Amino acid sequence: MWNFDKYKDKIAILDELGTALSYGSLKASGQKIADIIGKRCLVFSLCENSIGSVVGYTAFAANGIVPVLLNSRMDRELLGQLIIKYKPLYLWTPVSQKPDFKQYQVRELVEMYGYVLLQTSFTEQYLLYDELCLLLTTSGSTGSPKLVRQSYQNVFANAQSIAEYLKLDETERPITTLPMNYTYGLSIINSHLLVGAAVLITDKTLVQKEFWKFFKEAGATSFGGVPYTYEMLDRMRFMGMELPSLRTMTQAGGKLTPELHEKFARFAQEHGKKFVVMYGQCEATARMGYLPAEKAVEKKGSMGIAIPGGKFYLIDAQGKEVTVPHTTGELVYEGENVTLGYAECGEELSKGDERGGVLYTGDMAQFDEDGYYYIVGRKKRFLKIYGNRVNLDEIERLIKGKFGIETASTGIDDHLYLFIVDESMAEKVKNFAVNKTGLNPAAFHVMTIKEIPKNDSGKIQYRELERYYEQ
Repeated sequence: MWNFDKYKDKIAILDELGTALSYGSLKASGQKIADIIGKRCLVFSLCENSIGSVVGYTAFAANGIVPVLLNSRMDRELLGQLIIKYKPLYLWTPVSQKPDFKQYQVRELVEMYGYVLLQTSFTEQYLLYDELCLLLTTSGSTGSPKLVRQSYQNVFANAQSIAEYLKLDETERPITTLPMNYTYGLSIINSHLLVGAAVLITDKTLVQKEFWKFFKEAGATSFGGVPYTYEMLDRMRFMGMELPSLRTMTQAGGKLTPELHEKFARFAQEHGKKFVVMYGQCEATARMGYLPAEKAVEKKGSMGIAIPGGKFYLIDAQGKEVTVPHTTGELVYEGENVTLGYAECGEELSKGDERGGVLYTGDMAQFDEDGYYYIVGRKKRFLKIYGNRVNLDEIERLIKGKFGIETASTGIDDHLYLFIVDESMAEKVKNFAVNKTGLNPAAFHVMTIKEIPKNDSGKIQYRELERYYEQ
């Protein structure tokens, strides 16, 4: 995975409190955790952007222990359902959250950097596929039991590709702006630890003064963001800030408007910095495509070309390859970073590689005469809400399960519309959806209509709901 010995005296992680961990210390701390666990098994790692969280993750991934990476602030009812379904032998959690897990008859084993390793009462251990490295959720915070199975080769190959096309080296100092349990946020950590860089870790957000104080004092060289991040930076007049250490800005997690894309691309071009738009999915470990910085203005709106070692092509409705530019087809990707497949319960953790390096992305795209790709739509029922992928069917299931009412969910990126027929339930439904997902309330719109449109077979006609979208 990583060669911590090569950089053992260099700083691996630094937080805003001044706590620094060298690569040698990171390895030693991880070894201590691995020795206590003593075997290959499943661990639920409740992530936050902190040193303790990174120490746990690297300990597991580097020592054959398989972590399920989850947001530490995940709704406890949904988390409990996942724990029961997957029966992890251990939990790695912030010390402050210890009381939340009493019902699992836990035993404390070791505490370090604000985290504690808890042993659960589960004795049944699921068989884990030899190459299984880690598991990530597929659809934000809706508590879906569907997890993406990433192999050691997936993680290593993708980190290597990212380091190559971004030209990363040990002088880099990326600052965290995304959760590490989110595939994009994790890829930033993986790729920079691969090259011996110092990761600046903070749970502060871009709207907090403490974030920018740490950014400047620690000399951050890069940050990553989803479209919402850049919308927020634009409102904050980011382009007027003095950030001499900044070299690179990356963007993924959804499509920027062409206007905002061009605005940041021109800013970067005029100030000797790089603005790199990227494309990825958890099912491809993280990254599949990138737009080279030198093309950022010329190819605004494009997500670029395939990463080193990868390949893109489009297929039409009949499954034939699209060869004519500006023709829409489903985007297909091939590469070593295409993950093994999904798991929906503990018994499925023994499954091997089900994809064979080929991923049908579910995104509809076109390419231009120069071979640059443009996403034009989405085939499946997912939305990106501020960079978090949300499964619309899961949202419906949760609402129906809670309130026993008829509902339909649809929308466009950053705007999720929940349709119900009982106006008195509107506020309850919105609060429930916001609390369950942990996402910004501004993204949720509850609309009351006379009836949910359906066809003769009883299937909801989602297209008919689009006329209600707020313009």
